[in-house]
Amino acid sequence: MSPRRTPDAPRGRLLVLRALGLGDLLAGVPALRALRRAFPGYELVLAAPAGLAPVAAATGAVDRLLPASAPSRAVPRALHWTGPPPDVAVDLHGNGPPSHRLLQSLHPRRLLAFAHPGTPEIEGPPWYAEEHERDRWCRLLRWYGLDADPADLLLPRPRTPSPAPGAVVLHPGAGAPARRWPAERYAAVATALRERGLRVVVTGGADEEDLVARLAALAGLPGDDVFPGGLPFGRLAGLVAGCRAVVSGDTGIAHLAVAHAAPTVTLFGPVPPALWGPPRHPRHVALWHGPPGDPHGPRPDPALLRITPAEVLRALDRLPVTPAGPHAPPEEVTTR
Repeated sequence: MSPRRTPDAPRGRLLVLRALGLGDLLAGVPALRALRRAFPGYELVLAAPAGLAPVAAATGAVDRLLPASAPSRAVPRALHWTGPPPDVAVDLHGNGPPSHRLLQSLHPRRLLAFAHPGTPEIEGPPWYAEEHERDRWCRLLRWYGLDADPADLLLPRPRTPSPAPGAVVLHPGAGAPARRWPAERYAAVATALRERGLRVVVTGGADEEDLVARLAALAGLPGDDVFPGGLPFGRLAGLVAGCRAVVSGDTGIAHLAVAHAAPTVTLFGPVPPALWGPPRHPRHVALWHGPPGDPHGPRPDPALLRITPAEVLRALDRLPVTPAGPHAPPEEVTTR
């Protein structure tokens, strides 16, 4: 599908829109790598939040990040694209007219996107709501004739060493209250693990200092085991890659742990793991009792509250007992 280019011809440019969060970017890695393979001579530009530049670089697929974001997972109003129109634009952001129109406003020579009645001029595959996020974007590209593998999601081992090698990482935060398991339950898990002689550390985002402090106080964690305020990506990646396990809700750090082949126990509430969960592998346990709910709700989802600390501890007991080592070979990683 990639047009041939003579050595003296200008380098083509491929623009990918995915102006979402950390977990969204990591779920899109297989599609980004498929685009990289299909257009090896092109500059691949990713429109995404500026803070994700280190993550985009770690994928090995992105040449440049074009800062783009909007509140509440909305489509950005504009893209600050300069120079000639993109040779190819790819909508990995959504399935409807807002993201389609944004890319169309740049007049790309070709636009790859899902079909929608509101943009009948775009010929693409149908959108299926009940589809895993990694599978969805790979299916989009396969419809256009590109080879895309949902299992191609591992990141290189980070160069930054872990600040707490072999620890169990607890991450109580999430983008919405509906996906935040109560701090008291995380504290119960932390206390039980420390009684077993394991080191437990807690992490949180830039706006989650109070939540992290509350969990640390409830569990009696020392200051060296508390990482509030949002660790820089390199240090967070090092922590996750060298941990014994990550326990979190359905949020970015769970996807980062999967990308670094670290054992995980992920607590799902309003969104089922069939849509956003880890690959099927012994090192990953996804806990969910259903039914689906509102992922943006103002309080912990009832399905999430059905998960107990005892259940989380049993799930941890099922995981590999050694800290995460070298990445598993690709054939070990399968999708749901």
